[in-house]
Order: sequence, then structure tokens, then C-alpha cells
Amino acid sequence: MMKKDPIRVAVTGAAGNIGYALLFRIASGQMFGPDQPVALNLIEIEPGMAALKGVAMELDDCAFPLVTDIVQTAELDVGFNDCDWALLVGSVPRKAGMERADLLGINGKIFVGQGQAINDHAKSSCRVLVVGNPCNTNCLIAMKSATDIPNEQFFAMTRLDENRAKTQLAQKAGVPVKEVSDLCVWGNHSPTMFPDFYNTRIARQKATDVIGDETWLKETFVPTVGQRGKAIIEARGASSAASAANAVVDTVRDLTTPTRGSFHSVCVHSSGEYGTPPGIITSMPITVDAVGNWRVVGGIGLTDYAKEQIAASNEELLEERKIAFEQLGLSI
Repeated sequence: MMKKDPIRVAVTGAAGNIGYALLFRIASGQMFGPDQPVALNLIEIEPGMAALKGVAMELDDCAFPLVTDIVQTAELDVGFNDCDWALLVGSVPRKAGMERADLLGINGKIFVGQGQAINDHAKSSCRVLVVGNPCNTNCLIAMKSATDIPNEQFFAMTRLDENRAKTQLAQKAGVPVKEVSDLCVWGNHSPTMFPDFYNTRIARQKATDVIGDETWLKETFVPTVGQRGKAIIEARGASSAASAANAVVDTVRDLTTPTRGSFHSVCVHSSGEYGTPPGIITSMPITVDAVGNWRVVGGIGLTDYAKEQIAASNEELLEERKIAFEQLGLSI
């Protein structure tokens, strides 16, 4: 068997909680497969470099046979050099008293710089997954700043929301989570997102037939999924880390593996599918073919309620884009 060339993966915020939970999953082969070598470019800000050294030491001490190289850096040009995947995990979290516009402006500058560095130093085939919030708009800013990288190579993450939604439905129906399929989370990764229970299937039956309580689905299930991150912060005193890292692994694996059966939720560049505003990064159902090309699944019927929810979430994305682009001097 021919030896595979390593996949070079850049990870920002590599010493943070999500980065720490993620790196060992990548290094062990859970993201790209048990026979795929990986090279890791670990990126941190200067104050995080000492902690990053400790993370790299732990990676060394695991003696992962798939890891061919570990780069530690605070320089974006070094961090994104020659990378095949850029996982943009790090971002400034929203703090007490901070308005959404403040957060968009602060993180916007970060993602402009990262997008430019990816454009100038990564492979032209590099694919970018944005995790740092607000991930949809951060992804759009990075995409706009990487003018030579095709738009279809940029993604933001709603797989965590999909996983959360599947578990809520499985627990309500009293079935294993593997029985839940065809669940798409639409729109923005924010409390406005819409987990489409109408098209979801539980044990191959319509979820609405299995659960049969539309009031619970609308008034409990939908807000529970949208507010799950907040609930976790209240419960453990810190934001989701392991589950977010798990969703990063799921997303990349979905994007690099031919889809069999169901579709998956990923935020992608809209071309107006399902009436979404063209030019935003919004979550839709996608599948991936045998050569790694993705497409938005067509022909999914949406109820009036679903259309209203999706439109409201996409309207929020338009407002985020307006605020961020005005602050950054970017043109729509």
C-alpha cells in the first residue's frame, strides 16, 4: 500500500479548552482515519504560548504514530503555511457588558487577519472550518478576506447543534440516538437557529408521528436546542468544550467522507437555496460525493412555521453582516 502524505491541519486557539479537547482526537486518527498521517500547526496568541508548549509536550508524550510534525507559533504566516485544513477555533468570547456589535468588531479584525494569512500562505485547496463565535459571520469575514480561496471551501459549524437536537429527540422518544436521522439545523449558530423536526425521522418514521406533541416540539425542543450552550455554562461554569471538539471532528469527517443515507448540517456560502439570502454563511443540509464535493440537498419540503423560523435566523445573519462589515470597511 502506498504511504499517504500527511494532511497538515492548522488549529487556532490550540491551547484553549476546545483546542485541547480537539487536538488529541485529530492526532489519534479519529478525524481523518486510522491510516492517515497528520501534521499539526498549533496557533496561539503570545500570552498562550507557554500553555501551548505544555499541550505540545502532552501530544509528544502520547507517541501518536500518525503525527509527523508539530509546529507551535503565534505567527499567522507560519501557522497557516502549506495547510490543507484550517480549523479556526479561537475567538474572543462575549464578556459581561459587551454588546453584540462590540463582539463582531473585535472578532472581525481577528478573522480578517486570519483570512488574509490563509489566502497568502495556505494551499489553494485549503478548507476552512470556523468554530469561534459568532461563527457564521466570522466565517464570512475570513472568506471575504481570502480572495483567492474559493467560497465553497469555507464552512462554519452547526454540527454541535445537530448533535444536541438528535439527543433531545432520542431521549423524548425513548430510543438510541442512532435512530434519529434527516435532522437539519437551519440558519445562524445562535438561539435563532431552527432544528427542523418536521423532516426528521426517528426509527424511519416521521418524528412528529413518533412524538406526536407539536407543542412540546415548538415550545420546549426548539428553545432547548437554541439555549443549550447557555445551559451548559450555567451548569458547569464554563462553555462547551469536549462536545464542541467532538462536533468539529464530526464536521470534518462528514466533509471528507462520501455521505451515505442522511444529510448533515453545515454552514455554507448561500447561493439562494430555499430562499436564503445569497452571500451569507448559513446552515443548510448538505451531502458529499465520492470525490469530496459537497452540495445542498434539494427538494426538502418546509412548513410555513419552518420557513418563518429560518427566515428570522437568516435576517439575524444579514444584520450581523451589516454591523461587522461597516465596522471593518468591507463591501458586501
